[in-house]
Amino acid sequence: MLKVKIQKINELAKLPKRMTEHAAGYDIYSCNKEDINITSGKVVLIPTGIAISLPVGYEAQIRPRSGLAIKHQIGVLNSPGTIDADYRGEIKIILFNFGKTDFIITNHTRIAQMVVSRHESIDFVLTDQLDETDRGSGGFGHTEH
Repeated sequence: MLKVKIQKINELAKLPKRMTEHAAGYDIYSCNKEDINITSGKVVLIPTGIAISLPVGYEAQIRPRSGLAIKHQIGVLNSPGTIDADYRGEIKIILFNFGKTDFIITNHTRIAQMVVSRHESIDFVLTDQLDETDRGSGGFGHTEH
């Protein structure tokens, strides 16, 4: 099991939690003394009160919660957001209200989920030609008929 150091930088913070045994994502909670109103069509930066220290070679991806999306039309604007291994600041979540009604964030609202993933360092090699595949350069719906 991967060990990730976590720090409460606000005494009101709630630690991330997996809601089921095999869930990939850990729910992230808001950390706010006063309610935060996300009006229709607006973007708000929500504090979590936590910071993490990831091992080199890992990133944390911040993703929307499907329940907030379908029930309240609330999404994570830069999805997935990335927390790099060298970032030590507070995790904050950029939420967007796609809906027609306001949405209130109270303290400890489950606002997003975090998935920690391994990644590789890349050494790009400049070339004049790439290997060929059946797909080639087809993209953006090229398989639709």
